[in-house]
Amino acid sequence: MTALSHRTLVTMASVPSLPTHVRIQYDPLRQAHAVLAPEKVFWPNEISLDILRKCDGARPVSAIVAELAVEYDAGEDDVAADVIEFLQEWSDKLLVRA
Repeated sequence: MTALSHRTLVTMASVPSLPTHVRIQYDPLRQAHAVLAPEKVFWPNEISLDILRKCDGARPVSAIVAELAVEYDAGEDDVAADVIEFLQEWSDKLLVRA
């Protein structure tokens, strides 16, 4: 396990993006999207994929949360907790920059 020398904390003001070594790609054989990183493949569910697609380096987490709350007809507080938890986990794995 790789120890992080400096852990970035994801907040509502964070502006997440995918690092250059991470990309989303559609797999026609499995008919699903994969997140590819060096020597790793992740198969995110639909909600995780929606979050990752919004990590464009331009929108803060607060805007991502607001958009997802509307799209999923959910409360922003509930969405915020889940989005921050997800992005924090992916940031800790160096799969999202925040």
